[in-house]
Amino acid sequence: MMTNASISGNAGAGIVTVASAHSGDATAGRLQTLLLERGLTLFACIDFSGDAERAGLAMPFSRLVIFGNPKAGTPLMQVAPTAALDLPLKVLVWEDANGRAWLSFNSADYLRERHGLPQELMKPVSGVAALVEAAAR
Repeated sequence: MMTNASISGNAGAGIVTVASAHSGDATAGRLQTLLLERGLTLFACIDFSGDAERAGLAMPFSRLVIFGNPKAGTPLMQVAPTAALDLPLKVLVWEDANGRAWLSFNSADYLRERHGLPQELMKPVSGVAALVEAAAR
C-alpha cells in the first residue's frame, strides 16, 4: 500500500492512496461491483472529469464513489454526530498526468481520531482498505 506522501504530501491528513493495475474507469467499475457483491449500498458516483468535460474543461479521470452500510455507519453517528461529515464512506478513483490510476480514501484511524470514535465500532469502516486493494488488483 502506498500513502499519499509520495504523491502530494497528504499522508498526515489520513489519506491512503493505492496504485491500480487498471484504468481509472475499469478500477471504478471493479470497485462498484465489489461493493454491490458485498451487499453495501452504492449511494452515488460523482464523475468529476465527466462534469468538467461537459463544462468545456479538461481534467484527468476522477470519480468519487460514495457507499456504505447504515448498520455500520449509524452507530458511529450516534456516538459522534460529526462522523456524518465523513460518512458514508468515499473512495476517489483518479488518474495522474501520466494516465496511472489510483484509489484514495480516508484511513479508519484518521476517522476514529477525527471524531473521537471508539475502536470497537471501527471494524466495518476498516474494511474499505480490503475493498480498495481488491479493486486495484
